[in-house]
Amino acid sequence: MYADALKNGQKIFAVAPMIDWTDRHCRYLHRQISRHALLYTEMVVADAIIHGPRDRLLGHDVSEHPVTLQLGGSDPAKLAEAVRIAEAYDYDEINLNVGCPSDRVQSGTFGACLMLTPETVAECIAAMKAASTAPVTVKCRIGVDEQDPEQALPELMTRMLDAGADAIWIHARKAWLKGLSPKENREIPPLDYDIVYRMKQSRPDVFIGINGGIQNLDQAAAHLAHVDGVMLGRAAYQNAAILADVDHRFYGEASVEPDWNELCDRMMDYAARHIANGGRLHHVARHMVGLFTGLPGSRRYRQILSTDANKPGAGPEVIAAAFAAVDFGTDERVSA
Repeated sequence: MYADALKNGQKIFAVAPMIDWTDRHCRYLHRQISRHALLYTEMVVADAIIHGPRDRLLGHDVSEHPVTLQLGGSDPAKLAEAVRIAEAYDYDEINLNVGCPSDRVQSGTFGACLMLTPETVAECIAAMKAASTAPVTVKCRIGVDEQDPEQALPELMTRMLDAGADAIWIHARKAWLKGLSPKENREIPPLDYDIVYRMKQSRPDVFIGINGGIQNLDQAAAHLAHVDGVMLGRAAYQNAAILADVDHRFYGEASVEPDWNELCDRMMDYAARHIANGGRLHHVARHMVGLFTGLPGSRRYRQILSTDANKPGAGPEVIAAAFAAVDFGTDERVSA
């Protein structure tokens, strides 16, 4: 994937891994809107894959491809075992989380904590590469705590690439492991896009993608003048309709008017299958609440999905009722 992208000059647009958000139902929705965006799972801890319910943790709809499994962990042997187990689920890429600053990862000394031990990151990547037939990539920060990113990031990159990393995605902020919450770590440390650009300039042969604070496709396009990939997180989740223009702007497909009625039908069918398998409508509908932010009728749309989808016995007809509340013809933003 990444070698071909570099060779052909193809830029990659991705939706970032987000804990509690980018589960299989979210990814199915996003895939209905963009055929080509690279989708990521939530971070899944290696121990959970080894000892937990594998189908629930790793299962995904075939339509989700291209889709990446993001792993959390700091034990090379366990990460390698998790990769071997995941091979049966046919992910297009395996990504190591070296950027999440949550209390959960700090207690397990992985995620952003790994920025402090580049040698461990290298050992993890080497072990994952030996176990994987898919590309192995990393998502990291520019540094943590008192690190000087100008020194820490190049050193980490060198070790990761020497260990065989196929691509590096960089969240262009430091992470503060003490004193800031995960939410504050997404907002308070200043963004430094230039250092990511410089990493790319220093390694033109390496696929480098950028993440952090990117709000729309115009900003994404501007970043792609400097790096190989761009990753949107909450901006894509909270208003997934912006994904409707990804295939045209970044993958050369013809610009087409989104067929939101067709999307409604697909999500109703998907929800019906999920409910038939013992799930609840809310599992699917919760990811759709912000889909039409700013459109006339979007408030009523959100009310229907947030309230009615949670009721006992709620079925796919709730999705139809929500879509019926939206006026798709008066806002150019959605189809732009």
